Amino acid sequence: MPGPSSAPSASSPVRALAASLSAAATATDQRRLLVLSGDRDAGLDAAFEAADGAGVDDSDVTVVTTREGFRFERVSPAQADSLLGTTRGLVVCDAHEGFSPNLLGRLTGVADGGGLFVLLTPPLCEWPDRRTDFDDRLAVPPFTAEDVTGRFRRRLVDVLRTHPGVAVVDVDAGVVRRDGATDGDDRTTDRTGETAPSVPPTAAFPRETYEACRTRDQARAVAALERLGRGPEAVVVEADRGRGKSSAAGLAAAALALDGRDVLVTAPRYRNAREVFVRALALFETLGVTVDHDEERHVVVAAPGGDGNASGGRIRYLRPPEATDQIDQSDVVLVDEAAALPVRVLTSLLDAERVAFFTTVHGYEGAGRGFSVRFRDHLLGGSHTVTDVRLDDPIRYARGDPVESFVFRALLLDARPPVAPLVDEATPAAADYETFSPEDLLADEHRLREAFGLLVLAHYRTEPDDLARLLDAPNLTLRALTHEGHVVSVALLAREGGLDAETRRQMYDGERVRGNMLPDVLTSQCRDEDAGAPVGYRVMRIATHHAVRSRGLGSALLDRVRAEFRETDPLGDRLVPVESGTGVDWLGAGYGATPALVSFWRANGFRTLYLSTSRNDTSGEYSVVMLDALTSGGEALRDRHTRWFCDRIAGVLSDPLRDADADVVRASLRAVDEAPTVTLTDREWRVVVDASFGPGLYTADPGAFRRLALRALVGPKHEGLLTPREERLLVLKTLQARPWPIVADELDYVSPSRCMKALGETYQSLVEREGGETAAGFRKRYEPTD
Repeated sequence: MPGPSSAPSASSPVRALAASLSAAATATDQRRLLVLSGDRDAGLDAAFEAADGAGVDDSDVTVVTTREGFRFERVSPAQADSLLGTTRGLVVCDAHEGFSPNLLGRLTGVADGGGLFVLLTPPLCEWPDRRTDFDDRLAVPPFTAEDVTGRFRRRLVDVLRTHPGVAVVDVDAGVVRRDGATDGDDRTTDRTGETAPSVPPTAAFPRETYEACRTRDQARAVAALERLGRGPEAVVVEADRGRGKSSAAGLAAAALALDGRDVLVTAPRYRNAREVFVRALALFETLGVTVDHDEERHVVVAAPGGDGNASGGRIRYLRPPEATDQIDQSDVVLVDEAAALPVRVLTSLLDAERVAFFTTVHGYEGAGRGFSVRFRDHLLGGSHTVTDVRLDDPIRYARGDPVESFVFRALLLDARPPVAPLVDEATPAAADYETFSPEDLLADEHRLREAFGLLVLAHYRTEPDDLARLLDAPNLTLRALTHEGHVVSVALLAREGGLDAETRRQMYDGERVRGNMLPDVLTSQCRDEDAGAPVGYRVMRIATHHAVRSRGLGSALLDRVRAEFRETDPLGDRLVPVESGTGVDWLGAGYGATPALVSFWRANGFRTLYLSTSRNDTSGEYSVVMLDALTSGGEALRDRHTRWFCDRIAGVLSDPLRDADADVVRASLRAVDEAPTVTLTDREWRVVVDASFGPGLYTADPGAFRRLALRALVGPKHEGLLTPREERLLVLKTLQARPWPIVADELDYVSPSRCMKALGETYQSLVEREGGETAAGFRKRYEPTD
C-alpha cells in the first residue's frame, strides 16, 4: 500500500517544492496548488512527502481517494460533500479514480489560507486520452465510453500548465516541471488592519455578534441584517464562495432568535445551510445561552436570560417547498444558496415580511448573475425595502489567491453572456444560426464563455460537470443564434432514443438507462416498450440573453433547429440510430411545469405527453414532458401518448395530482391537439342538465362532469369558451375533487354555496356547446313559459 509504508527521500524534489510553496502561501495568506503527475502509487507516495515538506500536522491533512490505508484522514470522492464548510491545511485530491469537475470545485474550497491543494493526476500528456469512470457516466446509451472525448481534461491540463501559483511535478521522472511561483511570492500579507471588523455604534445585535465576524465585509452584512428586526424588509447578500455569507446569516439568526424571533432557514439541501447553524450555536455558546438543539429535525430553540426560560425564539431549517408553506408561522426567513433555487420558489418566499437572500455570485450550485437577472424584477416590484450587501474580502485566504482564480478559470465559474450593448440590436431576422461543435468551443475561449454563461442562466442548478458534458459527451450538441459574432440565444440538445430491443426491454423491466430521459419516462411510467426506438433530441437547456428577451429569439432558434433536424441526424456520422432512419423523429422537452413555460413550448409546437405525479424536492414543481414530431415515427409516438395522457389524466388529477396548480393543469391540457370525444348516455345528460339549469347536484354522477370538463379544457377547440376563473373551477372541483370550502376560498367566491352555483353556470355553456338534441330536450323543462 502506498503512503503508509513509504520512506520519504531526504533529497525528494517534492519535499523541497512543498516547503517552498507552503512558505509562499503562508507569507501571502493564500493557497498554492501542487500537481503530482504520473503513476498513481508514485503520486500517493509523493503526496505524503509533500505533507511532510510543508510541515502540515497529520490531523490537518485530508486525502480524497478511492484507495484506503492512510495515516491521514481519508474521504471517498462520493463523500466529499461532508467536507463543505470545513478547512484543512493540506487537501489531496486523487484524480486517478472518482474524479469529476464537481469534485474539483468542492475540494479547492477546503484548503485554508496558507495551505496547499495537491492534485494527483495521470501523466498530463496522457490524461486527456485516458478513459475514466467519469467518461463512463458521460457515455449514455446507445453510446459507449469510446465515444467520449477528453476535451475537458485537455483544457484543464492547459490551465494547469499555464496558471500562476500551480506547481507541476513529473513523479515518474522525478522532475519539477513548474515551480508554482507567482509575482506576489516575495510579499508578506497582513490582512488584519485592512479587513478587521468593528462594532457599529448603534448596533442592535449584541456586540459579541460583531466580534465573531472575521472581516469588515462580514460585519457590514450582519449590520444590514439587523433590518430584519422590522419590516417589510428584504436584504440581499451577494458574494463569491469563501466570503462568509452563510456565517453572517448564522450570526444574524442567533441574534434574532435571542430577541424572541422565529427564524426559518431554507436552502436547496440542509448541507447548504449547515454553516448557518454552526455559527449560530457558536454565538449562543459565547453568550452563555442555553439551547435545545434537535439535530435530526434541524431546530435550535434559544433560552436567553439568567432564569433559563425559553422566550420562544428559535432557528429551524425546512426544504424550500415546506418553507413556502410555513412562511406565515415565521418572523424572519433566511434563504441560503438562493441562486440555486428556481425563480418561482424565490418569488413565493417574498410572501415573508422579513426575508434575506444569500447568493453565490460565481458558484457550482447556482450563479448570482442568474439570480439578479431573473429574480430582481420580482424583488424590486414588491413591497419590501431592499438592502444590498456585497462581500468581497475572502475569509479563509487573502485576495488574489491563485487557487481560487485557477478554479474559476478551469471550471468557468465566472462565465457570463456578452454585455448588453453588444447584443441589444439583435432580432430573429438578423441573427445568424450556428452550430457550435465542442472543438469550436475549445478553440475559442471567448465563445465558450459566452455560450456557457447563457446556459448557466438557463437553469438554476448548472454545475461544473455540465462543462465537461458540453465538451465531451457524445450525445450532446449545441445550437445558437449570434449577433455580430456574439451569442444571443443558445440551445443545448441531448440525443435520446435509437435504443435496441434488448435495452428497451430492460428499461421496461425497471432498469435505468442513463441520458434517455424522455424514452425512460414514456417507457417506465407510461408502459410503452417501443418509446425508445425513435430517435429524438431533448432540449436540455434553452436560454436567450436577458437584454433581448421577448423578441422571439428563443422561438426562432427552435424553428431553425427543427428545420435542420428534419433533414438529418446531427450526430448520425458517429452512430447510426437503431431501428430508425438517419433523421430525427422528434424534439422534446422535460422541465418543472409553470403556466408560462408550458405556454412557451406549446406556442412552439410541442404537445403534452406526461405530467409527473411527484414534485421536485427543490423546486416543488411537477414536471411535464412535451414533444414535437418531425417524422411519421415521431407522430405515431406523440399521438399515442397524447391519447393515453387524456385517458388517464382525470384519474391522476383526482389522486396524486390533486394539489397541482390549476393553471399548470390548464396549460398542460391545452397543449394537446385534440380533445377527447364525449359520449354520455341519456341519463348522464339529464344529470348534467339538471345540475346546470335546475336543482340537480354535481355529486349525482361526477364522472359525466369530468368527461365534459376534459372536453372543454383539452386542446384548442374550446379555448376562450370559458373564463380563466371558470376553467380553474373545473380543474379544482371537477377534476381534482377538492372540497367546496377550499375551492371557494382559492377562487375568491363569497361562500361554498356561491361556488356550487358558479359550477352549474359554467356547465351551462358546455351543455349548449356539446349536448346536442338530447340535452336540448332535457333543458326544455327549465325554459321559462309564457
